[in-house]
Amino acid sequence: MTTATPASTGYRTYVLVLLILIYMFNFLDRQIVGILAVPIMKDLELTRSQMGLMGGIAFAALYCTLAIPLAWAADRFSRVWIMTGALTIWSAFTVACGYASSFWSMFAMRMGVGVGEAGGVAPAYSLIADYFPPKQRARALAAFSFGIPLGMALGILLGGLIAAHIDWRWAFISVGLAGLVLAPLFRLTVRDPVRGGLDPAPRADKAEVPSFGEVCRTLLPKRSFWLLALGAACASICGYGVAFWLPSLFMSTFKLSLVDTSWYISAMTLFGGIAGIWGGGVLADRMGAADRGAYAKVPGYAFLIALPFFLLALNAPSLWVAFPLFLVPTALNLVWLGPVVTAVQHLVAPSMRTTASALFLFVNNLLGIGVGTYYFAAVADFLKPQYGDESMLYSLYTGGVFYLTAVVLMLLASRTLRKDWNA
Repeated sequence: MTTATPASTGYRTYVLVLLILIYMFNFLDRQIVGILAVPIMKDLELTRSQMGLMGGIAFAALYCTLAIPLAWAADRFSRVWIMTGALTIWSAFTVACGYASSFWSMFAMRMGVGVGEAGGVAPAYSLIADYFPPKQRARALAAFSFGIPLGMALGILLGGLIAAHIDWRWAFISVGLAGLVLAPLFRLTVRDPVRGGLDPAPRADKAEVPSFGEVCRTLLPKRSFWLLALGAACASICGYGVAFWLPSLFMSTFKLSLVDTSWYISAMTLFGGIAGIWGGGVLADRMGAADRGAYAKVPGYAFLIALPFFLLALNAPSLWVAFPLFLVPTALNLVWLGPVVTAVQHLVAPSMRTTASALFLFVNNLLGIGVGTYYFAAVADFLKPQYGDESMLYSLYTGGVFYLTAVVLMLLASRTLRKDWNA
């Protein structure tokens, strides 16, 4: 169903809240594996490298690949239907993770989660761009991105608590069933708005739908796209990798129980993530009107400030010192979401936005999720003969290189955005 009139403030807020909830389940189901890594490795007799593969490439391979054809479909058909089906599929496979009995069965179930989640993000970006006018998009997309810290925090907290009081299998089953309840509510109450209806030059909903090749010919030659995508990917390698392995590091370094680790890291993720995401969106909306380059400068400077705090946090002598030190890079590592996603939306015409978002997410997630989780595990296993129980700590030190690379790429993108912007 489509609507030719702008939605009311109340209704579009309702839609945004539902999209945030779906994104929250997207990350909850995606990141719950991190807090459950220790009991899963013990029960299924897995190495850290196997766990890294399962948490990274098992999810990212199909997630990134299928996101592009699903986004192509979402530029032509109902985005609401596609997101409903995606939520149903990934929630069902999350339930199935609770019945895994070996590395390969869990690997297959995580691939299934990736299949479903492939259709859950790019269509949402496009829906938000058509529900909110240009001057409010960075904030709306930043608010949508609250689903990341909310989902990660709930995944860590609920996963840890359920695993501690019942077992890790019921953690997967419980959150998967909750997602299955949300899917029909979204389908029955959300309308698909006119594509580009709030832009200066509205495009027809079904007319002039570009081919995938046309989108690629429009987007891929633009230097801004590659600089933004690779810059965000470098930050995501560190962000996803650290988020996955930090619970295990805290349990070994500070001798925390699974429950205490869940409370501690979920609080850090929630407060830091929300502050960083909202701050990035507000700054981009305010500065971007006068300077398009601000959509890249804001995250670039954020990564630069995050680096020393990240390195200091890894050497914190106590939990009380570690919390505020980790809070800063947790926040700054997510500042890019509102500005960069908004910039990508404006590199192409409205009818190309879903596919453009999927191409961006392909680069970002294939490197961020696929490489990040496995990279830190592989480096830790390589360093274990020399550093023993501290090998993961030394592995995480290398994450600083990715932060520095992200800074350079974002600042370069700030110079090209003015030319590449599709007004």
